Amino acid sequence: MDVTTLCSIGELSRRTGLSVRTIRFYSDAGVVAPTTRSPAGYRLYDLDALHRLELLRTLRELGLDLATIRQVLDRELPLADVAAAHADALDVQIRVLQLRRSVLRVVARHGSDPEEIKFMHRLTQLSVEERRRLIDTFLDGTFGTEDADQAAVAMVRAATPDLPEDPSDEQVAAWVELAELVGDEAFRARMRRTAVRQAAGRPLDIESEAGEDLTDLTRQKVTEAMEAGVDPLGDRAVPIIDDLVRRFAEVFTRTPDPAFRNWMAQQFEEAHDPEVDRYWRLVWIVNGWEVVPSLTPVYPWLVQALRNGDAA
Repeated sequence: MDVTTLCSIGELSRRTGLSVRTIRFYSDAGVVAPTTRSPAGYRLYDLDALHRLELLRTLRELGLDLATIRQVLDRELPLADVAAAHADALDVQIRVLQLRRSVLRVVARHGSDPEEIKFMHRLTQLSVEERRRLIDTFLDGTFGTEDADQAAVAMVRAATPDLPEDPSDEQVAAWVELAELVGDEAFRARMRRTAVRQAAGRPLDIESEAGEDLTDLTRQKVTEAMEAGVDPLGDRAVPIIDDLVRRFAEVFTRTPDPAFRNWMAQQFEEAHDPEVDRYWRLVWIVNGWEVVPSLTPVYPWLVQALRNGDAA
């Protein structure tokens, strides 16, 4: 088809893949007007009309509305500007759909009840500002008093959870769990106590008295056991714990009996609150940070192993 060729609406339909009815609608709307008419009154279209119709079809497939397309075709709006604005709008829609998909996958994995589903959906619909306000409320409620430890406040604020625009399913699940956790008044009190110790970097009494060498050895042994997947309540943990208990008993001139084990467990239990540890791990996941092995709490594993009644 050259610039001088005219084609009927049927021929235009065959060339573009659009139905005659659709082309007639666009013609009647003035978006792709016929170039002329035949002596019998039939619509005829030239090459420019064909190109105009092909662009219209492409833009419609990309989701643009007819009014905007008409402005583009009439050169009232630059195509580049329209494309950029539409791409931005699609970005928003994609993020919303990704969040919905993540919620559905979390529901599928955990078999959540209707109330939990509504709660998760509501949390993921929060704007960035609303999510930030949720965490700010938690921080203010936890450390908002005049006598609050400023080092602890700074430490927690430096690791504020921030759900990315395109979160993974794991990040959405972590965000939902984190939002539930920070709304718990009892957790705020536990966070306040633990954060003060962590921010100050104060060693436990048992660490100070046992000495740096034994403390480092304990962390090393427990870390190796954790990385090897050793169950603190399993048989593989017994020789590890027996050896550590013996070493600590020598330092403290105590008998390595069940009473001493229980005392050790109580001492090490002060180091970490399981819920606070969970908070930090959730923050790492939400923010997409790599979990640093040296920051992974080792004492919860040690306490479990010490309290294991089968260990002797």
